[in-house]
Amino acid sequence: MTDLDALTQSLARNLKRWRQERGFTLEALAARAGVSRGMIIQIEQARTNPSIGTTVKLADALGVSITALLDYESGPQVQLVQSEQQVRMWSTDAGSWTSLLVGTQAPGPVEMWQWHLEPGDESASDPHPPGTYELLHVTGGELTLIVDGTPHRVPAGASATFEGSVPHTYRNDGPVPVDMTMAVSVPPVR
Repeated sequence: MTDLDALTQSLARNLKRWRQERGFTLEALAARAGVSRGMIIQIEQARTNPSIGTTVKLADALGVSITALLDYESGPQVQLVQSEQQVRMWSTDAGSWTSLLVGTQAPGPVEMWQWHLEPGDESASDPHPPGTYELLHVTGGELTLIVDGTPHRVPAGASATFEGSVPHTYRNDGPVPVDMTMAVSVPPVR
């Protein structure tokens, strides 16, 4: 079984488990996430690999971290995630990528991400649930962070935080790659 097959199986198993634990029907989860019922069925049957956007929407609707959907739930006091266990969630032909480094569920999902954006690349995100906060630190290049239509320049060495309940985009307008680390905190489902 390839890593992608294992990821697909894990996502299928965990999506169904979290949906059932929350008492959501397929229709209810589809409505909450803005994802079609058919897509959820395909994911739960391990017949498709959803986009990062779809995975984020499902995690947000369930009130869990992406790591919870991918089997990286915390168990022991200290959870060590080796580099080969980190999950590449998004990439482009130009060489940009993002990896989910680690996450936890207490009290709501908290995730840490590593990003690499090649010149000219961008990644747009749909709004997350109200109360979701993103914190980022740029270690190389200069990030153009667009939050609710307003661009903000974040140079290497600088950090930013914002509420992610509005559309936002990470873009590299510069001539060199942008590298950054980002943490996302999502409020628990009530």
